[in-house]
Amino acid sequence: MAVFAEFDAFVAALPVRQALAGLDLGEKTIGVAVSDRMLSVASPLQTIRRRKFGLDAQALLDIVAGRDLGGLVLGLPRNMDGSEGPRCQSTRAFARNLSALTDLPIGFWDERLSTVAAERALLEADTSRRRRAEVIDHVAAGVILQGALDRLAVLRRAM
Repeated sequence: MAVFAEFDAFVAALPVRQALAGLDLGEKTIGVAVSDRMLSVASPLQTIRRRKFGLDAQALLDIVAGRDLGGLVLGLPRNMDGSEGPRCQSTRAFARNLSALTDLPIGFWDERLSTVAAERALLEADTSRRRRAEVIDHVAAGVILQGALDRLAVLRRAM
């Protein structure tokens, strides 16, 4: 399919009754979360340790195939003022490169403060510092995906 700059266009391209994956792309890791088929709840899944693009992409595509996912939501790390810096460019490049390997629709979700929200949730759950370090990336991916799912629900109700 394609990479969609606008979330509404991404939503229109999604297949019916297929779950989505949310990705938190970091320099060293990729946090992965998945939704249910009803597109209502995001669940943190795993963290992929980044190596090379080809290996990272294959790990993601293996998850997609194993779970019969219908689309990917990548967290877009905008600056607090809404502008886009080098990390956004890197995320967009990753999406373009990944779109050459899959027909899945790929969309973006503003991920500002997703890691902060994930950290807060883990602290409230009294998670140890060591465990927080192990799960923060895929919990942040869950925060990103849940935000996108909540917006998707609003858009579908308006249709």
